[in-house]
Amino acid sequence: MVKMKRFDLATVEPEVGEPAADRLISGTPRFRTWSVEEADGGLYSGVWESTPGKWRIVYDEWEYFHILSGYSVVTEDGGEAAHLRAGDSMILRPGFKGTWEVVETTRKDYVIRL
Repeated sequence: MVKMKRFDLATVEPEVGEPAADRLISGTPRFRTWSVEEADGGLYSGVWESTPGKWRIVYDEWEYFHILSGYSVVTEDGGEAAHLRAGDSMILRPGFKGTWEVVETTRKDYVIRL
C-alpha cells in the first residue's frame, strides 16, 4: 500500500455548499470543498474555497488551515479580527465561536480532527 498521497484536485469532484441560512450574516457565499483524505479516527484533509460573504461559525472540531489565495477575516466572539491572506496559517480549536468573512474569494487547504 502506498503511504503518500498528493493533493491532486483534478482527481476529486468538489462538493458544493453554502452556510446554513440561520448562520448567514451577509452576502451569498458559495463553497466548494475537495475532500482529499478521510482517515480512520476522524481525520480529514482537503481544499476549501468560498466566494464573498459573512457567516457565523462554531467549531466542535480542531482545524489547521493555510490560506492559498484570497482575503478573509476570522473574528472570535469578543476577540480581535484576524486578517488572513495567502501564506497565512491558523488553528481553530474546539469551542471556537465567531464569524468568517470572505472579502475576496478565498481558498485554503485544511486538516480537521474530530
